[in-house]
Amino acid sequence: MKSIVREFYLAVIFSAVGLVSSLAIDRDTVYQAAPIQGLSVGVYDGFVSFGSVKAHGDIGLGTFNALDGEMIFVDNVFYQVKQDGKVRPVPDSALTPFSVVTFFDEDIRLEAVNAANLADLARVIDARLPTKNLFYAVRIDGVFEYVKVRSVPSQKKPYPPLAQAVKGQAVFEYKNISGTVVGFRSPAFVEKVNVPGFHFHFLSAGKDAGGHVLDLRLKELDVRVDQCSSLTLIMPENGDYFSAGLDGEEQRDLKKIE
Repeated sequence: MKSIVREFYLAVIFSAVGLVSSLAIDRDTVYQAAPIQGLSVGVYDGFVSFGSVKAHGDIGLGTFNALDGEMIFVDNVFYQVKQDGKVRPVPDSALTPFSVVTFFDEDIRLEAVNAANLADLARVIDARLPTKNLFYAVRIDGVFEYVKVRSVPSQKKPYPPLAQAVKGQAVFEYKNISGTVVGFRSPAFVEKVNVPGFHFHFLSAGKDAGGHVLDLRLKELDVRVDQCSSLTLIMPENGDYFSAGLDGEEQRDLKKIE
């Protein structure tokens, strides 16, 4: 079995202007390694290097080989938050089973946003979007009144489904912490490809805390949004992915997990 496989681009590339015929890097493209449905069923083997992913963006999120923690990509640097809550830099040679990145170019700015929780933030952003049928990258910098994050421990084969793996997650809560939230809003029609709606990760300004955002509270912070008109999806060429049942049975669990 190949340990590192060549990348190939999915023929189906969603675009606001139709099928993308060129595979050249586009700053308005969301570049994604593997469909989220793969994680749902336990496909955790990394198949593409972070060095390769870096060529396609400067912000993003994802996870690591064997689901070993949470990935946050900020200002062209990858960070890993392990189950112990510690933050580590990521070598280019490390592999990922799922990552989403883009080049962030601000298209929309929501000034002095107040949000009592994550659902409130989603409603505020959605109200300002020109359409819900495109992808959006989101970035928020500043002091957050409250952030609740999680990190998942490394898994061993045979890998369990994601719903079971997150039962061992570590949860961390922070108050009045300076940092950056990065994330994506995906349209509902790609629910087996990415998380429908919003998906956020957090990294503290001191690079000593972070993780997958479970909840947050912010006051008077600017929210910057980058509209993305296309998606490039690459997929692994290994036995686990080939034999995985990507039929959508775990989609309800995924929504609960997120």
